[in-house]
Amino acid sequence: MPDLHFTLVTPDKLVRSEDVHMVVVPGVEGEFGAMAGHAPVMTVLKDGPLAIYRTAGGAPETIQVSGGFAEVGEHGLTVLAESVG
Repeated sequence: MPDLHFTLVTPDKLVRSEDVHMVVVPGVEGEFGAMAGHAPVMTVLKDGPLAIYRTAGGAPETIQVSGGFAEVGEHGLTVLAESVG
């Protein structure tokens, strides 16, 4: 399966823009895993860890996010966070 293009931005800067296997997003309605081919969705973020899996079966890298939105679309996953820790 092709990789998911993942972009993480804050009001101040572009934090990440890379191809990954999967990202687990802390949405206000629950966590969800976004992979290539995921149906389009948009959600408000809750404060918590964003888990980035570079490869299938690999250990995740986590980044704390606070506030913002996440959108999965035809170009991948874009996370617009108020801040990252």
